[in-house]
Amino acid sequence: MEEEKKNFGVKWNFKAQTVEEMLKMGYKETKTRMTADALQLVTEFLKVFVCEGAMRAAHQAKTQNASQVEGEHLEKVLPQLLLDF
Repeated sequence: MEEEKKNFGVKWNFKAQTVEEMLKMGYKETKTRMTADALQLVTEFLKVFVCEGAMRAAHQAKTQNASQVEGEHLEKVLPQLLLDF
């Protein structure tokens, strides 16, 4: 239960190796390295960001009386989400 609270009730995680590979695609220098702590922090940030986006999109869908969340709901909340992060 404590682990679930720590993860905002989310039972999934991003694989650190996947996040690292995504970040490497943006490196200008091939010698750029990232510490394990930094990678863990970025991975956690990404999880929180995606979770927050999903929750905001779900709330938007609910306010529009939609039965399921669609891409348009995420598009509606995305500008403010990006500003908040």
